[in-house]
Amino acid sequence: MSRRLALSLVMLAACSTVFAQTYTVLHNFGGGNGDPGGLWVDASISQGRGGHLFTTSPGSKTGIAAAFRIGPLGSLHVLRQWNSGASEPLSGLILGTDSNYYGITRSGGPDKLGTVYRVSGSGGFVTLHNFTGGSDGAGAWAVMQSAEGDYYVSTEGRGGSAGDTYGSLFRMTRDGNMTLLHAFSLSDGASPLVLVEGTDSYFYGVTCCGGANGDGTIFRISSSGDFQVLHNFDGADGQWPEAGLIQANDGNFYGTTIEGGSTGNGVLFRITPGGTFTLLNDFQNGIVGGPSGRLVQATDGYLYGKASYGGDGYGAIFRATLGGTITPLHSFSLKDGYNPDSQLMQHTNGKLYGGTYAGGKYNQGVFFSLDLGLSPFVTYLPAPGFAGTQVQILGQGFTNNTKVFFNGTPAASTTVIYPTFLKATVPVGATTGPITVTTSSGTLTSNKAFVIHPN
Repeated sequence: MSRRLALSLVMLAACSTVFAQTYTVLHNFGGGNGDPGGLWVDASISQGRGGHLFTTSPGSKTGIAAAFRIGPLGSLHVLRQWNSGASEPLSGLILGTDSNYYGITRSGGPDKLGTVYRVSGSGGFVTLHNFTGGSDGAGAWAVMQSAEGDYYVSTEGRGGSAGDTYGSLFRMTRDGNMTLLHAFSLSDGASPLVLVEGTDSYFYGVTCCGGANGDGTIFRISSSGDFQVLHNFDGADGQWPEAGLIQANDGNFYGTTIEGGSTGNGVLFRITPGGTFTLLNDFQNGIVGGPSGRLVQATDGYLYGKASYGGDGYGAIFRATLGGTITPLHSFSLKDGYNPDSQLMQHTNGKLYGGTYAGGKYNQGVFFSLDLGLSPFVTYLPAPGFAGTQVQILGQGFTNNTKVFFNGTPAASTTVIYPTFLKATVPVGATTGPITVTTSSGTLTSNKAFVIHPN
């Protein structure tokens, strides 16, 4: 046993003693008969109104390319199947406020340059846009929805295509009408990844390469296209951020790079909305390194993420403080997953969920849960922070007697649709703070503050 591996196992054992956790493989991908393959880098996993999880697989040798839903206990249902992996539905799915799910294919469509699509929870499918490589972009990468209801799409570009060489950012209506916001020029970055909307209503993101040093950038852009590079990576402070940012409850943004730093194994960083960059920690090969997929801040305040290698050599799940202390939690084996690239997400039942691209019973990846003993909570879909706005809330245990409060002020109205989904109207006089929901089992608190804006 190597010294690094021994150290890793000691750290994992110590962590398990202090923090109880249960890792469970819920589904082994690639078992044939229409079963999907594993998940790709930074694929979004979204919780649906009924409590299921929704995402995509780009396909594999034995697993199909598909959009699918999977239950918290592992029951899987394919919503949409592509004829071959050539369409590359890499992005995962996001839940829109219209109850549909949105995603992209990287290489699908008539020109094989990507599409944006909408799929319902029962499998109804609509292609919203086919990229052509001109001013409308090429190589779709990700889609997200803003609080105002518009969708934002990033493309990676296809170096050499006349209209979109280094990637672009677009605003898209629900019907698929695209408005170009910014075309990257290499000097300001190349191949932008998924965006995140900040509490200041700007959108923040990273490019995996390009910039002043060729190692990637962090940028900010407004809904009208006002664009600013906030940071150029230089290798020493990180190289090639291959996952998007998250905004934590301290108002700052956090992310990782897959390489660079003092060890070459990637870094954990923080950046303020104004652009002040801090390198928090360097990942260590043999313990946890090569972080991939977006971080998630769970309800305990910690950041959680996955790394491509560490532990037994097949990757790891780690926890990090906002100050940068990194602790490995689970070391993957070939049997329970390999290449853990997709993002982690926290279901409102408190558990973390994620997927791998390889490993498992058929070596085509797994879908898993990680139970850290965290309590159930509620979360909400993007919504404008004005009195009179109807906010869609996900959780569990909702009944007709359920009451909703916006930072202590009762909602103007509450309508329970399912035991796991309700709508509540922002009352006059509400202030910025958590949403709380009363159930027969107790009071559930939102995992993020709801920001109220002056009318």
